[in-house]
Amino acid sequence: MPAPGYATALCLAATMAFAAGGVPAQSIIRDAEVERGLRELAAPILRQAGLPASMRIIVVNDRALNAFVADAHHIFIHSGLLLRMETPAELQAVLAHEAAHIANGHLTRRPANARSAAGAARMGLLLALAAGVASDNGQLGAGLAVGTGSTAARLFLAHTRAEEASADLAGLRYMVQAGIDPNAMLSVLQMFRGQEVLSVGRQDPYIRAHPLTRDRIRSIEAFVNGRGGAAIGAESSAEAQYWFARITAKVGSFLNAPGQTLRQVDHNDQGEIATLRRAIAYHRNSDTSRALSEVGDLLQMRPNDPYYQELKGQILFESRHFGQAVRAYGRAVQLAPQEALILAGYGRALLARDTGSGNARALAILQRAFARDPHDPRMLRDLALAYARAGNNGMASAVTAERYAISGRMTDAEIHATRASGLLPAGSPGWLRAQDVLRVVQAAQSRRDR
Repeated sequence: MPAPGYATALCLAATMAFAAGGVPAQSIIRDAEVERGLRELAAPILRQAGLPASMRIIVVNDRALNAFVADAHHIFIHSGLLLRMETPAELQAVLAHEAAHIANGHLTRRPANARSAAGAARMGLLLALAAGVASDNGQLGAGLAVGTGSTAARLFLAHTRAEEASADLAGLRYMVQAGIDPNAMLSVLQMFRGQEVLSVGRQDPYIRAHPLTRDRIRSIEAFVNGRGGAAIGAESSAEAQYWFARITAKVGSFLNAPGQTLRQVDHNDQGEIATLRRAIAYHRNSDTSRALSEVGDLLQMRPNDPYYQELKGQILFESRHFGQAVRAYGRAVQLAPQEALILAGYGRALLARDTGSGNARALAILQRAFARDPHDPRMLRDLALAYARAGNNGMASAVTAERYAISGRMTDAEIHATRASGLLPAGSPGWLRAQDVLRVVQAAQSRRDR
């Protein structure tokens, strides 16, 4: 049978991706360390909102300032907004506001909005999980086609003023109940003051989707001044500060120019975060020996940290030291055996060595990664290669079809799903997955023909 939730995710892609032809693609940042840190920061907010801890916080690689929700399972935040945050509480304020939109049921009217968006764009909703791979120079990646600048996307993502006010107050309550200073939400909104008087084309996307009014600010000020309770002025916990520092250090160091990162870091600072930033900057400058020296210092500080072991594996892999990369990733998997992205990196390193035993091991590892996160396009590409090297061309085609479907490349998805259907036994798990892809393709074609 298809993996749980797989057909739903593919249907989401079919609903959204077929309009992506004229939409500039934006990558999403897939990184186990960043995702772990975001989970840690979101956890107290999600508990107070009554939302599951499995909610995913996805970072869109875009310098624009924006955050939004598109369904009940994901919160999206642009890297530009993430890196503008100065404290963990400010980031948690953004997450609290977006979580409130989900908890308050503001997404229940989205089907009607989607129909309106389809009418505006003639192609429907302009959001889709889309393929993208981490580039060879080590930048973080996967893919997200997001038409946040289009008329259709604005129609779909925009909240009413009533919804904004409701999300503000609910988010403030979550923050107070979690012991987070609600002043942080006011600080975030202050970043956007004056935007509402600009023309739409000059506004940050956040304001186009989250109308900012003086009444909203007054309402938040009244809450903070009169009902904030003991959380007013509360310091973020040491754990929150730590994960916030790691997230912003890693994202900023991968997205900013290495020279900029190195200029900003005090080279006499031997602390963990400064060392992390130097390691990434040296790696991106192709200075492998200095990058590995810095990672070695990180591992002396935290020898059992799987994310620093993973970073060591990434640096070695991208420097083409595949045997050493396998050992580093293998250690990371021992430390975090359930992290799908670390498993995927281990499988990729094993494939790079291209030995009989390594390829067999890679297939088993990548199957484990797929079971935990079936929507990572780069992992799907590697899994297809592992199946092909094992002589299982049917499964290689089925997995390739899934990757193309998630990418919105429906013609290619149909070709590979049809090929898989002819190679795999009818009724087998791979054959059923190929049928799922064909149904998604047919749904996309049907919508396009309307």
